[in-house]
Amino acid sequence: MLRQVLRYMRNAMFIQKHIFLLIISLFSILGFILYQSNNPKCESWPVGMSAKSIEESLSKDKLNELKQQWLNELKTSQILSVPDEPPQTDSQVPVSAIQCLINDEKMVQCLKSSKSEIYMPFDFIQNYFDVYGKMKHYDGYDRFEFQQSNAKDVYNPKTPYTYSGVFMTFETSNVEARDRVKCISGITGVPLSTQWHIEGYYYGIQIAQFGMSHYSKHMTQKPPTKQVYENAEESVQPQWAFSNKNCLVEIKKDFERNSQVIKFTTPDSIPLGSGVSLVLGNTMEFILSFDLKMVANGSLSVVLETNDKMKQYTIHYITNSLVIDYDLKSNIYYGIGPSRTWRHMARDLLTDLKKGIGISTTRHAKKVKVVIQKVSRLIVRGRGYIDNVTLSTSEHLTQFFDASQWMYLNQDKETGGWKNYVERKLEGFETIPSGWISAMGQGQGMSVLSRAYHVFHDPKYIVALSRALQPFTKSSEQGGVRATFLKTYTWYEEYPTKPSSFVLNGFMYSLIGLYDFKSLLEHEFGFGSNGEPPKVSLQIDSVNLPATYKLVNQLYHNGMTSLTAMLPLYDGGSHTFYDLRHFMLHTSPNVARWGYHVTHLSQLVLLYSVSREPVLKKFINNWSGYLKGKVAKHN
Repeated sequence: MLRQVLRYMRNAMFIQKHIFLLIISLFSILGFILYQSNNPKCESWPVGMSAKSIEESLSKDKLNELKQQWLNELKTSQILSVPDEPPQTDSQVPVSAIQCLINDEKMVQCLKSSKSEIYMPFDFIQNYFDVYGKMKHYDGYDRFEFQQSNAKDVYNPKTPYTYSGVFMTFETSNVEARDRVKCISGITGVPLSTQWHIEGYYYGIQIAQFGMSHYSKHMTQKPPTKQVYENAEESVQPQWAFSNKNCLVEIKKDFERNSQVIKFTTPDSIPLGSGVSLVLGNTMEFILSFDLKMVANGSLSVVLETNDKMKQYTIHYITNSLVIDYDLKSNIYYGIGPSRTWRHMARDLLTDLKKGIGISTTRHAKKVKVVIQKVSRLIVRGRGYIDNVTLSTSEHLTQFFDASQWMYLNQDKETGGWKNYVERKLEGFETIPSGWISAMGQGQGMSVLSRAYHVFHDPKYIVALSRALQPFTKSSEQGGVRATFLKTYTWYEEYPTKPSSFVLNGFMYSLIGLYDFKSLLEHEFGFGSNGEPPKVSLQIDSVNLPATYKLVNQLYHNGMTSLTAMLPLYDGGSHTFYDLRHFMLHTSPNVARWGYHVTHLSQLVLLYSVSREPVLKKFINNWSGYLKGKVAKHN
């Protein structure tokens, strides 16, 4: 609306100036005619010029001068910050079809103008040069906008990076929505990946990113809106409805929780989706959370109204080991395990709905466009206890806790690694057998657990962090993640390939994880204040903290030394390289796509912010330029 008002004002000013000039011109001509009538013996005009033509010429020059002056003022004005309009022309440049031969290999249909300019179709340019563009519409006119890359914004922190703060740009990530996430497990509350296997498996890197995404959102978003439907503190008989006369709901004192809870009992014979129901009727908040403890097999079902032809779907959370299923009609099933002890669950109902409808026979989930219009009711079946039934706009801290708990419980106690139980094949390298450990997984696991200790202050996370250092001390052949480049530089391998692949982004993620743990020990336990650990012997369970700090500090600094020395090997002059396979396998380089290029750049920004290494700053400048089409100099 503001743009339109400003445009109307601009046009009115422009017309007003024209009218003013026209009036002046008319008075000038009228005065000249009167003068001529009173002075018939005037000097003759220049040959070929009349008084009228000279007057018109002067008027046009003055008009064009004023017009150009006004346009210049308009462009420099800070009031009108709208895109420039395209130049207006009454005539179109004539063009004709012409065939363009590309590298003596293929023909492309192009256009040729009368001025011998050649116009090539953008779809050819886009594919040929790996560039991007799209048509944009601005208040009545179109403009084509060209971009060298399609990458998202580079990490640019407003506050200094810390182990307890937002992780890079992960507050904008939505890991569970990725098409290679099968679903969020009802048993563990973390993603199951289909990245390399259709059946779904737990992938530590993806789970760590899920956790850091929700932690970062918890740090940056406004507090959620919540609606508590049941907390057992008041009479609940009017709120619950029964599908069978033998169903029962009552308030009980739970001495384990030291609070009142809802006890429910239904006959074993009633079908799934029947039992004791609680009306919700929420049209705004779609994150369901509750505390649940089952005594026998049962289920918790949620009925949703959607925009899918006003269709109702029901999501059933069942006490078995099922991953996910869909009956192709209206019922979606998630297993939540036996649930014989109290557990707090948070379920994103929209994600659960989309993953259920989008179940695929491939490694990629189907794209589903469905919107929840109302969370109608909740139904419990079987025998058990429930408390704190809540709908909210987010439950980020609960989801972060689920990721942290998975990282703690699934760390291999012998090796300290988070093992990946899926084969991995990189082109040109030997297949990595199931059970491998990734330096990137170790680093991102440490970034999660460092934040978990900061939030929950549970010493078990320090124990897990200390164990996570072990794979950095062993070579890939020994089951670790350590490699050496040219027998000189220590490297931490994302993939323990043969020969080593030296993947850059995974290495830098491992350095960030080491930094997070190192920084935690410095801030929480006072290490490193004078460059030396405290003289006193500090112990948490079996962890010797001074020895642990000395090790993590050494691993981090060894890695940073290698990074600053080896960065030039990843600079392609216009892009970055994903790894060093061109050096190790003597093949063509593996050029990083723009998304990975921005990851490389963002990681350098983070590491420079905490290290102030001048070499990192140099490559930040170079690689930022590549996003805008700049290239390295040639000879």
